[in-house]
Amino acid sequence: MVTALRKWFNDNYSKEKYEKFLEELKGKHPGSIDFRVAETPVFVDKVFTEKILSACESIVDVITQPNFLAITKNAIPEDIQIKNENVFSHFIAFDFGICENDKGELEPQLIEMQGFPSLFAYQIWHDELTTRHFNIPDTYSAYLNGFNKESYLQLLKEIIVKDVPAENVILLELLPHEQKTRVDFYCTEDYMGIPIVCLTDLILEGKKLFYEKDGKKIEIKRIYNRIIFDDLHQQSAELQEKGKILSAELEVEWVPHPNWFYRISKYTLPFIQHPYVPQTTFLDEIKELPEDLENYVLKPLFSFAGQGVVIDVSPEDISSVSDPHNWILQRKVKYADVIETPDIPAKAEIRIFYFWKEGEARPVATFNLARLSKGKMIGVRYNKDKEWVGASHVYFEK
Repeated sequence: MVTALRKWFNDNYSKEKYEKFLEELKGKHPGSIDFRVAETPVFVDKVFTEKILSACESIVDVITQPNFLAITKNAIPEDIQIKNENVFSHFIAFDFGICENDKGELEPQLIEMQGFPSLFAYQIWHDELTTRHFNIPDTYSAYLNGFNKESYLQLLKEIIVKDVPAENVILLELLPHEQKTRVDFYCTEDYMGIPIVCLTDLILEGKKLFYEKDGKKIEIKRIYNRIIFDDLHQQSAELQEKGKILSAELEVEWVPHPNWFYRISKYTLPFIQHPYVPQTTFLDEIKELPEDLENYVLKPLFSFAGQGVVIDVSPEDISSVSDPHNWILQRKVKYADVIETPDIPAKAEIRIFYFWKEGEARPVATFNLARLSKGKMIGVRYNKDKEWVGASHVYFEK
């Protein structure tokens, strides 16, 4: 996206350099990177960065307004009611497509958002190696708002661990060592010093939770939650039964609380009005279908990994929906073929990380990740056998 820098990177790229980068990247936790890593980062200038942050801050305005809990009370599925909810989400991630508007200009368009963690720890390692192996100019940074590795890690630790002994704080996931994102769990353990605990290993005694380590039972006081309950509901009856332990009255602090996964999600989109947020409406509130229905996408509010999304919408698709209050109709965006590569250009999505420390009035933008694609959509299934696609991150002009 920065023409001169893109040319410089591509001219200096070599397969050997990329393979050495991958070797060191994967060497930190061998066998744990279960996704394709792109050959290139994304370079973004100050103007485009300001556009993204303008949209993010506008959404934060909505999230921080006094009535946000009230307007999102129906966002949480009835069968997922976790107690001890706090009044803010420790983490928010905003996903933007790099798009082309009707004038042919590049602009960000919000695709998704989530009140849930992302690859906060792994991306530190990815950035370090990318910077070193590809000699990224020091006038660009993967961090935002003046953060660097040290200050970013300090804030992340203050939020996750707080003032609790690290052994009493856990990263909780469902079958963590089988998850595609497990490399981030291992990097979190490296940086934070907290253990990774599977849902199946939780021990409930009264209102307290414990886990065992080296034959010793250790109390859990804070949970860095990585369980997506939509994922849990896809599991065996035995695992789902074990998950009911989380609905009990527990003497633990959640980071973030599971309810925020639903409050800050597709459900929030209809409440936001911004040029870089596509028009979105709850399906049950639509009085008359748009004449250009082909320019919209139909999405279920509650689904796992994008299941159920209808890209080429027809009136029949809409009339067949039995629970329209659980669906949204969102205007499509046009991804730009913006990243020059050795064969065909790639599309890109940018995820902005926001951290919200207890006691602060607003969350703050800190870091990012990116995903490159040459298929119809972003995702592995659309990019099989392609190169210069996959996981990456952005370097923002300072």
